[in-house]
Amino acid sequence: MHVGCSPIFQNPGNQRSDAEVYREELRLIENAEPLGFDSVWSIEHHFTDYTMCPDAVQFLTYMAGRSKRLKLGTSVIVLPWHDPMRVAEQISMLDHLSGGRMILGLGRGLARVEYDGFRIDQGEGRERFVEYAELLLEGLERGYVEGGALTKQPRRDIRPLPLNSFKGRTYAAAVSPESMPIMAKLGVGLLVIPQKPWEVVKQDFAIYREVFQKSNGCEPPQPFCGGFYFVDKDPARAEDMAYQWIGAYYHTAMKHYEMTGAKFGTDKGYEFYKNVGKYIGKQGMDGAARSFAELMPWGSPKQVLEKIAYMREVVDMNGITCNFSYAGMPYDEAERNMRCFAEYVLPELKKWETTPLADPKLLNLRAA
Repeated sequence: MHVGCSPIFQNPGNQRSDAEVYREELRLIENAEPLGFDSVWSIEHHFTDYTMCPDAVQFLTYMAGRSKRLKLGTSVIVLPWHDPMRVAEQISMLDHLSGGRMILGLGRGLARVEYDGFRIDQGEGRERFVEYAELLLEGLERGYVEGGALTKQPRRDIRPLPLNSFKGRTYAAAVSPESMPIMAKLGVGLLVIPQKPWEVVKQDFAIYREVFQKSNGCEPPQPFCGGFYFVDKDPARAEDMAYQWIGAYYHTAMKHYEMTGAKFGTDKGYEFYKNVGKYIGKQGMDGAARSFAELMPWGSPKQVLEKIAYMREVVDMNGITCNFSYAGMPYDEAERNMRCFAEYVLPELKKWETTPLADPKLLNLRAA
């Protein structure tokens, strides 16, 4: 099993200085390679204390220089907020700087505060995502970007030319059922963060797999599965801390995405999220936060392994990404969480036989 970890640079309520958050999160994540993790992942967000990493590729470029073997994943670059030509250049450059260690993850974004901040109509989000993704993925394979009904990109080479193919090492986040066929037609794998009952996720995956096979003539890549982890040798303590901190994280998400607001889920292409707002209205914010926490892998090392095994049974992932520090958790607690996982869970996961991730050196090597 491939196992990665991800800092998210949260500062809820601005209880710390942003400088302290960055100093401590970097200190934790720089332990990833010595502790035996396989990859580090970075997610893009803007403008609020929810997640303070506005440039996933820039952060991963730093991590490329601070590590020797870690793979570097974006979870995700939010394409509608970017020029696809510039994104192609950034990705190609990082892949060169890291010796082909990049894993590309894409998404379309959900928060109104971010769309408004970039002066983009959120109702265009899905259309922009599909066009930009097609331009980007085609460009990374052929070495130039050209076209697009919205973009109207004149043909320009990506320099440095992409080092290797990104086929088999490109993923996209998909939550709504409507996103499943879109990602399947693009030929990308899925990044899954548990947000719905696993039986519903299983149904979504069936749609994705069917469309992927019809569109690409082959089986889809196995997905990556993210999650918020809390591990402690004392199962009772792990449960208490999980409900406290994972629940607190979901409160930050509800605030950032304005899930209880009247406009949530009203934009074109985002209608599915109305159901999320209705669910929160019925459950209450505390109830919804508790339900979110119940989906996550927390507990004693044995319990966490059992939960990961169940996730694997449902979605057949060959990799996971773990968040250990979130919601303003004290950093000594976050480090204890991460180290407990590394000591007791990670060695067992390494024994699980899975299909290896796509090796870019075997995928259409471009440069001698």
